[in-house]
Amino acid sequence: MTYPQRIISLVPSQTELLADLGLGDRVVGITKFCVHPTEWFREKTRIGGTKTVNIAKALALHPDLIIANKEENDREQVEALAKYCPVYTSDVKTLEDALAMIAQVGKLTGTEDKATDINRRIQAHFILPNMPLKRAAYLIWRKPYMVAGGDTFIHDMLRYAGFSNVFGHKNRYPECNAIELAEANPEYILLSSEPFPFKEKHIAELAEICPYAVIQIVDGEMFSWYGSRLLRFTLPVRQP
Repeated sequence: MTYPQRIISLVPSQTELLADLGLGDRVVGITKFCVHPTEWFREKTRIGGTKTVNIAKALALHPDLIIANKEENDREQVEALAKYCPVYTSDVKTLEDALAMIAQVGKLTGTEDKATDINRRIQAHFILPNMPLKRAAYLIWRKPYMVAGGDTFIHDMLRYAGFSNVFGHKNRYPECNAIELAEANPEYILLSSEPFPFKEKHIAELAEICPYAVIQIVDGEMFSWYGSRLLRFTLPVRQP
């Protein structure tokens, strides 16, 4: 069987997975947000953003496989690329979805043994906490505030980190005003480092809304990157 030799990745977390599968010489294009591994970001051809792909530049690389994602990429752009090249589009909302995606990418690229090993190590690392979950709101944006809803990968990662999502009854990434946040009464407010770069200076304004909540900055990649980054997943520091 002939496996693809000229791969483009349109998804940062899946780009990192391709690197960990040992596909360095076979990946010819990435996006400007594919920052890991750093040497790829410096050396690989960048073909635009995850939702602003330069179609002509991508096709000029003569890809024989494009790796995309339903949520992170623009549907019209993916369909346009699919007219010229096979496209694998993942749809990841849970840890189980992530494991299935890793296995499928391994199958498509002829790296099944490495993918199986990555999945085995991830499964050994992820165990749901045997303790009451702390009520938490996970913020991804400011002005307006936006939170992670219940049909997101972040929602599932919160469970493994020991949190119950107070906005789990909402879908995707809804806007949330100060009144809604206060009424949700989270014990923890987690401020993601991406896509909005929350900083320590933003903690004070949220403390005025939820004065009894523990508010902390968390690494957004740990909660939203669903490839081999899961091997590096570490829990945020929590108070008892």
